[in-house]
Amino acid sequence: MMKWIRRLRYGAPVVVVSGLPRSGTSMAMKMLEAGGLELVTDEQRTADEDNPKGYFEDERVKDLADDEDRGWIAEARGKGIKVISFLLKDLPRTHSYKVVFMRRDLDEVLASQQKMLDRRGEQDETPDDQMRELWENHLWRVRYMLDHDKNFEWVEVPYREALEDPSSAARRIADFVGGLDAEKMARVVDPSLYRNRA
Repeated sequence: MMKWIRRLRYGAPVVVVSGLPRSGTSMAMKMLEAGGLELVTDEQRTADEDNPKGYFEDERVKDLADDEDRGWIAEARGKGIKVISFLLKDLPRTHSYKVVFMRRDLDEVLASQQKMLDRRGEQDETPDDQMRELWENHLWRVRYMLDHDKNFEWVEVPYREALEDPSSAARRIADFVGGLDAEKMARVVDPSLYRNRA
């Protein structure tokens, strides 16, 4: 009943792929696309060595926290969009959201992030143990919001499990979003990209 009321009030939900950086969000976006969901992207950030299959991003997302005019989010109703976990709280509450939240071992996230920074010649001065603690606290707050904010429904998808058993992960996402082809979703998962393991 509550889902029907939300649909009546807010229209079709925005399908959001979220998680920490380097947690498999681009892979999840590619799965949604393969499954038949239209994506909201601007193709400004192209594939590279860190994400050889592409990033599937929209630059407008980066301004969610500061942009007073977020009316463009309405364009994403019934479609998929990637929103990093730090910006989920800034999504306008004039829509409902189905969030596919990618979870990855934090040591793997740190290793992947460091390799990306090394390739770009950049440095992060925050020690790993401090960064891990910050991320753990952040993830707790995000999960609490997703559990208690009525505008959100969510499912958590472990990155490693998605790579080891793509069919199961694809079915879980397809059942949650609805109307997607799980077999096609599973076929685009590339386990060879699992390069930074705990």
